[in-house]
Amino acid sequence: MESVTLDALDRRLIHALQLDGRLPFSRIAAAVGVPERTVARRYHRLRSRLALRVVGLVDGRRTGMLDWVVRVRCAPEAGETLAVLLARREDTSWIAPLVGGTELTCMIRTPPPGDDGRRPFFEQLARTAGVREVGAACVLRPVAGVGGWAGRMDALGEAEQSLLLPPRPAPADPTEAVPVLSPADSALLRALSQDGRADLGRLASASGCSESTVRRRIGQLRDSGVLAFEVEIDPALFGYPIEALLWLDVPPAGLRAVAEALAGHQQVAFAALTTGPSSVFVMVECRSVSGLHAYVTDELAALHGITRIESAVTQRRTKRAGPLPAPLAEKRAGAPSGRAAAQ
Repeated sequence: MESVTLDALDRRLIHALQLDGRLPFSRIAAAVGVPERTVARRYHRLRSRLALRVVGLVDGRRTGMLDWVVRVRCAPEAGETLAVLLARREDTSWIAPLVGGTELTCMIRTPPPGDDGRRPFFEQLARTAGVREVGAACVLRPVAGVGGWAGRMDALGEAEQSLLLPPRPAPADPTEAVPVLSPADSALLRALSQDGRADLGRLASASGCSESTVRRRIGQLRDSGVLAFEVEIDPALFGYPIEALLWLDVPPAGLRAVAEALAGHQQVAFAALTTGPSSVFVMVECRSVSGLHAYVTDELAALHGITRIESAVTQRRTKRAGPLPAPLAEKRAGAPSGRAAAQ
């Protein structure tokens, strides 16, 4: 990826896209007071350099799927190959080898447990060459970061945001009946996962529907809580090069208060209540190691209910929320092949 530096206009564009990933460039331009062609040129420059991407994400809770935070301990020589194999899968996201080279983490989406005649993913993974231990915690409820990391959402003022934010219904209750997705819906969602700003013509071709149907169905899927849009961008471009993963032990009585506090911390990119030995999983973005230390010893230490903290620094992100962009997928296609995890 070419070297990229963000200026004030880039940050305002990114903030606008996090508010709504499919906002027309004309609307963003009117809100920030620059020509439409300037906004479009900035977006395409960042996207062509693989610095920015808008992806459509499906809420697994609304489609009957389960999300898992997975920790894999492996032999040092197996780490890179395993990260590439996992990144190729459509059901993985947020893959990060940890500093030290013998562990990586990722998120995986699976159907509910049951005998479908196939070997479960976790059994496949445990049998992969070089894997020594696999741990999985089911995501019970996201509590922070779902609408975007706060660290990249401070470039627009309230007046500008009010011009951009479309009136939308309240988020759907994930406990409501699961919407039925047609094959055309699945094809549409797959196309949006590759490019959340794909034009209606491309989406119509991918889904086999008319452009008017695609436009209407995107609105319905968003209103039902099935579909949301996420901006993928490296936090280092905002001056936050240190990413750490935290596992917090919190007794049940303290979960609500801790979750509410995490939702207000600017360093938190994502947090969720989970099963497993630790009841809260957190991704944080920091400006430095000393900044991470201050966050743990000051802000987290001030929260009542946390009895233990385990932390690890990520080495890099092999994959973020959406499928690998085509240039990266082609580059990594030449990586050493493996078995089980890629099956």
